[in-house]
Amino acid sequence: MSFSFRERIVNIETMAGEKVYDLVVIGGGITGAGVARDAASRGMSVALIEAKDFAFGTSSRSTKLIHGGIRYLENLEFGLVFEALAERRLLFEIAPHLVHPLRFVLPLYRGSRVGMFKMGLGMWLYDVLSLFEAPEMHRRLSPEDLAREFPEVRQQDLLGAYAYSDGYMDDDRLVIETLRSAAEMGAHCANYVVATGAEFSERQSKVVAVECQDSLSGQSFRLKGRHFVSTVGPWTDELGQRFFGDWKRRLRPSKGVHLTFSRERLPLAEAVVMAADDEKRIVFAIPRHEMVIVGTTDTDYPSSPDQVHSEFQDVEYLLKVLDHYFPGAQIKETDILASYAGVRPLVDDGSETESKTSREHLIFSDPRNITFVTGGKYTTYRRMAEDTVKAALDFFPLEDRVRFGRGQTKQALNRRVTEESWLRAQKEAKSWAERGYLSPSACQWLAERHGPEALEVMSRKGLLPANWTEDQLLWGLEALNAIEQTMCLSLVDFYLRRSPLFLARKDHGLSLLESLTQVFAHRLSWSDSEQKEQIEALREHWRQELSWQHKSADLEGQANLSY
Repeated sequence: MSFSFRERIVNIETMAGEKVYDLVVIGGGITGAGVARDAASRGMSVALIEAKDFAFGTSSRSTKLIHGGIRYLENLEFGLVFEALAERRLLFEIAPHLVHPLRFVLPLYRGSRVGMFKMGLGMWLYDVLSLFEAPEMHRRLSPEDLAREFPEVRQQDLLGAYAYSDGYMDDDRLVIETLRSAAEMGAHCANYVVATGAEFSERQSKVVAVECQDSLSGQSFRLKGRHFVSTVGPWTDELGQRFFGDWKRRLRPSKGVHLTFSRERLPLAEAVVMAADDEKRIVFAIPRHEMVIVGTTDTDYPSSPDQVHSEFQDVEYLLKVLDHYFPGAQIKETDILASYAGVRPLVDDGSETESKTSREHLIFSDPRNITFVTGGKYTTYRRMAEDTVKAALDFFPLEDRVRFGRGQTKQALNRRVTEESWLRAQKEAKSWAERGYLSPSACQWLAERHGPEALEVMSRKGLLPANWTEDQLLWGLEALNAIEQTMCLSLVDFYLRRSPLFLARKDHGLSLLESLTQVFAHRLSWSDSEQKEQIEALREHWRQELSWQHKSADLEGQANLSY
């Protein structure tokens, strides 16, 4: 099934008609995608709208981990950790091309608040809560073991370390895959549709429709539903105030900043867990195929989530942590490839500091016919969505609650991409190269990203210029796939949420900008002025997000392309 700009147009036409949906979901991040999929799997008619791009907010700006959260054990949040570890195990199964096992190493030093014995107990508890079904059980490393396996890590005052297993994922792609699954089950989804207000019934003072505006066409319409769910994350208080005059703030938003480095500059084979701020916070260094991600910060953020970006003090903080743990590497500001910043929608529970604020999710229903969900961990999004739909069903008659039964969300997100088919695709990548699709390395890379769907991605090669380099062809194919299968509508969407170009390349993908603009312009019928607007929007993101870099002026000069 296609999930493209064409389906978006059809979906909006249906939403603007007389149809009354069982459930209207406002917010297209991972929670909203999970709610839409759960509700649709029960047989409910579902509409989902997102004000910007899918996964625009927190869902594409995470640490990109699927984990139980070992540090939550210290807060005695055993239920949260147990639930997260169970969901981790399930996500390995239902999204094998997006969620992967990863080993983590946690060094401990003299003077650490937690010693080897206490940490060892925590590691055993972590394995117990995972029901001993982690990819690998934890193991203790001596200082000599760590020096041999991680020579980059600081050796002074080292007591030893523990190694344990968790996972990493492609957060933005996980959102899209969840939405595609929801759409296959009948959900109607559309990005760039803003909920501008609520329409109430005359007698019952209940929300019966959401006033919407299509940001691309300017069209305004009413989206009618039997019940409404808000999954807008850090925008929850803004939406609540927009809908209700008596709204009381619920959130304590927290800003998180991450830095990216090349694998050559920070050559880590496994993730490293680093303590900071007298060990009140945890910072990860996470190796991925394309880069190493370092983060995150955790500071209160009272401003609008629309304006969040990395600042020099955020970068300086993370560089100091890196220098403490990897003194020999001598990492400098100029080694940073890129940065990204997001806002966590934490619930204000009265904690003394933002890092102590609970990651438990909160679901609360307003009697005016809308259910809100916020907080929570990415890892537990499926369970969070299930709990949200159950809460929403309380607004339905008993016969409907019986009819809609249980959600069917433990099956593969993509029925074509099971663990078996994903592994088989990687083995077949060599034969794809022999058939003339692309080079062996490019075919292997596509197989790892898309599994058996890589063949469909490569089948569009004839739509691209024959004289393009392989790098242009590879990313041109990714762009075509993003447009046709992920409802990608802009260059910013592609560079930030459909590919690792901005974060993983030293030139942020600037060398491909002309060819990628050509692909988008052809498929989406952009005029010359629209192409210039798209390039300027990408430049503006570079200017804002990388404003802390001393080389930002040089970047502006490189991006000075004309059409």
